Amino acid sequence: MAVRDWLLPAPSGVEVVRDARERRLIGLEIAVVLTVTLGLSALRSALSLLDALLAPTPLAAQQVTLNAPASTDALLDLAFQLVRVLQLVGWGALAVYLLLRAGIALRRVGLDRTRPGPDALGALGLAALIGIPGLGLYLLGRVIGIAPDVAPSTLTDVWWRIPVLVASALANAWAEEIVMIGYLLTRLRQLGVSENRAAGATALLRGAYHLYQGVGAFVGNVVMGLVFGRVWQRGNRLWPLVGAHALIDVVAFVGYAFLPGITQVR
Repeated sequence: MAVRDWLLPAPSGVEVVRDARERRLIGLEIAVVLTVTLGLSALRSALSLLDALLAPTPLAAQQVTLNAPASTDALLDLAFQLVRVLQLVGWGALAVYLLLRAGIALRRVGLDRTRPGPDALGALGLAALIGIPGLGLYLLGRVIGIAPDVAPSTLTDVWWRIPVLVASALANAWAEEIVMIGYLLTRLRQLGVSENRAAGATALLRGAYHLYQGVGAFVGNVVMGLVFGRVWQRGNRLWPLVGAHALIDVVAFVGYAFLPGITQVR
């Protein structure tokens, strides 16, 4: 019964919007949000993968950097990195604002502070569940030659490197989970989209904006999206997802920065 409930969840109980004009406005709002945020990232990511496949260098011999220097000047580089973090925070804040404007309280999507202990434990469990297999998929992709070398950071060894990497991890987690789970799944519920179709669509989009990291990253993030989507649909708690995503990225970004011989000293 538990497996059946996981695969075929009951309807959410969220009231479906019936007014035709309001439905069109919700659809338009979703399109605008995705164009401004992660939908455009998915298109850019697909083009990046196509460009990599057309390059004379084999994909396995190429490198993709997640946190790269943006300037040769240390302070200007710091400013660029912080602007990127602010952009991600703004994406999540936009989604929260639109939910609030629609009359949807933050507790309905699990962004309240009523369960800090269970939320933290949930974040730890999800981070282990997703992070370890995700690393395995990446390594498999490298072995069979369908994934580039992904460098989580090539920031040079300056005083602000670790704080910026942590901030980047937190901002990534905030933007992705707020937009893809809290906002998008809520709006799809209001449009009457089934739980399975909504989870599948958001998972595919999550995979799409990671295509620049190779096929392994696409598959891994689709799986992550399916798990995260279903966990939220069943429990309506968003903080565990944000926390798990942040933990995975902090370990990847900061851990890579401390590996010997991979960063330059300015």
